Amino acid sequence: MSEILDKFRSLLGPAGWLDGDDALGHATDWLNSAPASPIGVARPDSVAELVSVVELAKQHSLNIVPQGGNTGLVLGSVPRVHDPVSLIVSLERLNTIEHIDPVGRTARVQSGVVLDALQSELVEYDLMLALHLGSSGSAQIGGLVSTNAGGCHAFHAGMMADHVLGLEVVLPDATIWNGNRALLKDNAGYALKRLFCGAEGTLGIITSVTLKLAQRPADTRTLLLSCDTLEKALPVLTLCQSSAGSLL
Repeated sequence: MSEILDKFRSLLGPAGWLDGDDALGHATDWLNSAPASPIGVARPDSVAELVSVVELAKQHSLNIVPQGGNTGLVLGSVPRVHDPVSLIVSLERLNTIEHIDPVGRTARVQSGVVLDALQSELVEYDLMLALHLGSSGSAQIGGLVSTNAGGCHAFHAGMMADHVLGLEVVLPDATIWNGNRALLKDNAGYALKRLFCGAEGTLGIITSVTLKLAQRPADTRTLLLSCDTLEKALPVLTLCQSSAGSLL
């Protein structure tokens, strides 16, 4: 095993490889309920490095666990407990906002970009990604796609998959699938991007995402309505929907 660790250290350097105590922050879930024992944490800063990591892991029959912000609550971003041959691959260093198209209302970002960081960049263009959730300060775009996150705008704007126009993915055989197109009206063959939305990293590691953006509201209002029974709450919801429509 020491020979394998040396290979990863040589490939990724001190900033790109963590093991021992340095890996503990990545090796447990947000609730600290299932501490795992991976051989280490690979933190590639380029797609080429990620491909090399996958190739090396495949060569030595290591289980790969892709990891985004690691704030999930279902143990999807950490290895199984006591799995001695697991490798965590963190996408946190692939964090570049590659392109924003204010006319086409799209953004191409690397998978490690944090949701709040993207939203902050989009303010300049009066645009936003119509997805919000409590972990927006740590949730990464790749993780949101891999879990097909919903958030509090889901009933209005849809799930994360509904905002994905294209993807670039490193597959288990270390090849790259590039379906990172920015077309809203795209019926060129199978909608393969949908396979990776909600797949939890089991089909490949997402490296780049092209997102559909929305106009940022010019103004918002928040109401707190109190109803003492569910039966009374449902007509209130219907009234709000009929008054505000898609703006609700």
